[in-house]
Amino acid sequence: MSRKRVIGVVVSNKMDKTVVVKVERFVQHPRFKKYIKRSKKYYAHDAENKCGVGDVVEIEETRPLSKLKRWRVVRIVKRSALAETPVEPAEEAAEEGGN
Repeated sequence: MSRKRVIGVVVSNKMDKTVVVKVERFVQHPRFKKYIKRSKKYYAHDAENKCGVGDVVEIEETRPLSKLKRWRVVRIVKRSALAETPVEPAEEAAEEGGN
């Protein structure tokens, strides 16, 4: 039996080995037939803490890993521009300039 796989955006990575992934889908309104955007957040297991906020990731359904975690990160589809920019060197340069 194949497991469900969905693609979403990481909205939080503050927990250890866990990310919150927001998955958006379009559903048709039953009466007006207009397509509406619906979203849901999933807790996913990220074993190596590789995911950053804004990354587009693919997650897969798995056995229960904790109270809320039922998904795991399969791969990072696209890295966020925010995650790639180094933060530490800019802070060090600012500290050296003040001395």
